Amino acid sequence: MPRLPRPDDLHSLRVPTDVRLSPDGSRIVFSLQEGAPGKDAYRSSLWIVPADGSAEPRRLTLGARRDTTPRWSPDGRTIAFLSDRGAVLAAGGGGDRVVSPDADKDLRGATQVWLLPMDGGEATQLTRLPEDVSELAWSPDGTRLCVVSAATRPDRVVTRRVPGDPPGQDVRLIDRLQYQLNGVGFIHDLSPNLWIVDAAIGTPRRLTSGISLDTSPTWSPAGRRVCFVSNRHPDADLTWRTDLYLVDADGGAPVRITGGRGDRAFGHPAWSPDGSVIAALGHRMPIGAASRADVWVFRPERDDPGQDLTAASDREFSAVVNSDLLGFTTAIPAWGPDGTWLVAAAPVEGSYELWRISRADGCVERLTQDRHVLSRPDAVALDGGLRIAAVRQAATAAAEVMVLDVPGPAAASSGAKARAPKPLEPRALTRLMAAAWGEMALVEPQERWYASDGRRLQGWFLEATRRPDGGPAPCVVEIHGGPASLYGWSMVWEWQCLVAAGVSVYACNPRGSEGYGQDFTAANFRDWGDGPMADVMAGVDGLIADGLVDPARLGVTGGSYGGYLTAWIVGHTDRFAAAVACRGVYDMSAEMLSGDIGGPLFGKYAYGANPWEDPQLYREHSPITYAVAIRTPLLIQHAEKDLRCPITQAEELFTVLRSHRAPVRLMRTPDESHELTRSGRPWRRVEHLERIRDWFGHYLVDGKRGLPPR
Repeated sequence: MPRLPRPDDLHSLRVPTDVRLSPDGSRIVFSLQEGAPGKDAYRSSLWIVPADGSAEPRRLTLGARRDTTPRWSPDGRTIAFLSDRGAVLAAGGGGDRVVSPDADKDLRGATQVWLLPMDGGEATQLTRLPEDVSELAWSPDGTRLCVVSAATRPDRVVTRRVPGDPPGQDVRLIDRLQYQLNGVGFIHDLSPNLWIVDAAIGTPRRLTSGISLDTSPTWSPAGRRVCFVSNRHPDADLTWRTDLYLVDADGGAPVRITGGRGDRAFGHPAWSPDGSVIAALGHRMPIGAASRADVWVFRPERDDPGQDLTAASDREFSAVVNSDLLGFTTAIPAWGPDGTWLVAAAPVEGSYELWRISRADGCVERLTQDRHVLSRPDAVALDGGLRIAAVRQAATAAAEVMVLDVPGPAAASSGAKARAPKPLEPRALTRLMAAAWGEMALVEPQERWYASDGRRLQGWFLEATRRPDGGPAPCVVEIHGGPASLYGWSMVWEWQCLVAAGVSVYACNPRGSEGYGQDFTAANFRDWGDGPMADVMAGVDGLIADGLVDPARLGVTGGSYGGYLTAWIVGHTDRFAAAVACRGVYDMSAEMLSGDIGGPLFGKYAYGANPWEDPQLYREHSPITYAVAIRTPLLIQHAEKDLRCPITQAEELFTVLRSHRAPVRLMRTPDESHELTRSGRPWRRVEHLERIRDWFGHYLVDGKRGLPPR
C-alpha cells in the first residue's frame, strides 16, 4: 500500500550534485549528498558508475564530511576532488564526527584538493593553502592544476597568543560594497584568485592577485593559457560586470577578451577544441535585470566584440528552475569534437532540455523532449559526437544520474530528409531514492495554460483528495522567487507534503518568469506587484470556474520574491484565508540598500531608478505600504542569517501588523541563510515544511480562525 509523503522524508534524501565523465566516456564519477547521522548537517561522498549501466554505482570515498567537485585527470588514472576532511582532523575528531564550519576560525583552509588513484589506494592531500579551495581544473597534460582560493600566501601563518595579552583586533574596515555574500558571510578579506599547483608534489604558485573575484578557470587546449571570469574594473563593486580574462599559465598580466563598454555579464567559458574561440554564456544588459543569457563566442584576444550565436532563438541559457530538493547550476556549453557545434541547456514550457547550436548560423535544434529537468551536464567527445552525463529530475521523480549520446549533425540528419529529428532518450544509471521513496504516493501535476492581460501563461495543479461530499479540497497558491526564475517539471517536496495533508497546490509562472522569452521576463519591469498578481489570480479564477478548488479556503505562499508577492496580494485582497510569506522583500528601499545586493545596481535594473532617486516609486511598490490593510492570517518566516533579503524586512512587516492587531506570527529561523529551504540543515528544513503544512491545515483544512498554538 503506497504511503503519503511526509516532511521528515527529507532525512532520507540522496542528491547527486556533480557528475563527471571519464575522458574515454566509459565511467561517471559523481558526488552524492546525504544527511549526516545526526540530521544536523550533510555529508558528500564520491561514487562511480559505468556509463553503459552494466553495474550498480559504487562508493569511492567515505565522505565523513564533504567530498565534492570530482575532476578526472586527462589520462583517466586519477580523480582530483575537494574535501574538507581536514576540518575533522584539525578538530581532533575522526570517523563520522561533523564539525561546524564556523565553530573555529582555525578551521579556515580545511577544504583542499585531494587526489584519488583509480588503480587502487587511499586519497592523498595535494594542497595545503591557508584558505579553502573552491574550484579546480586539470591542465591538458595532467602535470598541473589551476585552483581557486582566497589565500594570499602558500602556507599558513600560526600566531600564538601570549597569556595576559588582549585578544587580537577584530573590527571590520569596509571600503567597498559587495563585501558580504548570502550563505557565506563577510567576504571583504576573502578575494578568490587563481593558483597553479604542481600535480606531483603540490607546490603552489599564485597566478592572479588583487581584490577581484577570479573564478571558473579553464585551460586552453594547448595548456599555455587559462581563461577565467572576473570583474577587474575600477570600482568593480559599483558595477554588474563579469568578463572573460586570459592569463599565461606561467604568469603575467591578465587580459580582458570580452570587449565593449557598460555593464555586462559573461561567464561559464568553454574553449573550442582547436583553441580558436571561447564559448560563454551572457549578455550586455540590454534590458537590465531581465536580460536573456545567450551563447556567445569570443576570440582569445584583447577586447574582442564577440558573436552572439543564439540572438535569434529567444532561449534563456542560464535560466533557473525551482526545486527545494535539487539546487540548480548553470550548464557550461559543450563543444562538439569538430568545433562546428555546441550543446547547451535551456527551458521550454517548464521542462529543461538540451539544445544543439550551429556555430555557422546559430541554428538551435532541440535534442531532448520530456516533462523533466536536465541539469549539471558534462560532456566528452565520442565517435564524432558527444556523450553527456547529467542529473535528471521530474515532478514525481527524485534526481538521478543519466547519460545520453548526441550524434554529430551529419549523422543525426542522415536519411531524415524533411522529418524532425527524433528526441534523444536519456538512460538512467542510478536509482538512488528507490528504497526510500519507491513506494510513496506522489501526485503528478496537471498542466494548465491560461490567458492573462493578453499573455499565454503556464501553471501546474496538484489535486488533493476531495471532501467526502465530493467538493474540492482547499488550495494553496505557490509563488516562486527571483522574480526571474521559473517553476517547471521538477519535484517540489513542499507541494507533495501539502497535498498529502489534504491541500491542493497551484503554481504558475506569472510575467517576469524565465523560460518564455526575454519580453515575457521583462514584462514586470517597474511592476513587481499589480501585473504579476493579476496573472496569479487569473489562474486561480480558472481553477474556481472549473470546480477544482474551494474559493472559501484559499491560501497563498512564496519565498524571496514569492514572499514579496504574497504580502502584496494579501495587502490588496481578502480572498485568501491564510498566507505564509518566506524570506521576502517588504520594504523595497531597504532591500536595495542592504544585504549582499545592496548598492546602485539591482534597483536600477529592476525599476529604472535607485531609491534615493525616486523614493515615491519605491514607497508605492513596497508591500509594507499596504500592510495596514492586511487581515489575512499571515505567518512571516525569515532566516536570521539571510543576507539576500535581510531579516529586518520581516521585522518591519511584523511590527506594522502586530501594531495594528492583525493576525500575524513571526517565525525566526536561527543560523540559516536565504537558502534554508534548499540547503539549510536537514532538521530545520523538515521543521519549516511542518510549520507551513500546519499553518494551512489550521486555517484551510480545520477552518479555524485564531492563531494556532505555538
